[in-house]
Amino acid sequence: MWDLIQKSGPLDENSMYCNIVQCDHFADTCVIAELDGEIVGWISAFIPPDAPDTLFVWQVAVGEAARGRGVAKKMLMELLERPVCVDVKQLKTTITSDNETSWALFNSFADSMDAELEHEPHYEEDAHFGGKHATEYMVTISEVDRQAADDASPPSASSDKGTTDAN
Repeated sequence: MWDLIQKSGPLDENSMYCNIVQCDHFADTCVIAELDGEIVGWISAFIPPDAPDTLFVWQVAVGEAARGRGVAKKMLMELLERPVCVDVKQLKTTITSDNETSWALFNSFADSMDAELEHEPHYEEDAHFGGKHATEYMVTISEVDRQAADDASPPSASSDKGTTDAN
């Protein structure tokens, strides 16, 4: 998974330790996708303690072998179907303005969930990053419609905790 993240720019490269902690402490809200025994997708997410109705998606990575197959969207759907997310009503993430792939994913996901997507500057280039990182926009997908998710979920998506089929 750490190797996948390293190869999936423009993602921030966290330490291997950080990714292990994510897998350990946030296992219920992280997911991988495998193709022929290889990890080709990863989402790290968590439910903030002060917002039990929110799933915050920290990082999404899809390897070249699985791109164009809807793997990221399948992984998001998988997360929302888990018992730990039963109270989740909205999804949040941050995205830089130039990350077209992430904007496409989350807009498509919002559409498939019959949900609204809103965004606003959150972590600002100068105020938070000292001019060394582009502004991150807080993206909020509200009023997630689980029935829409059920209707949009492909039959090949696995319900096993931690993995989803990349086909």
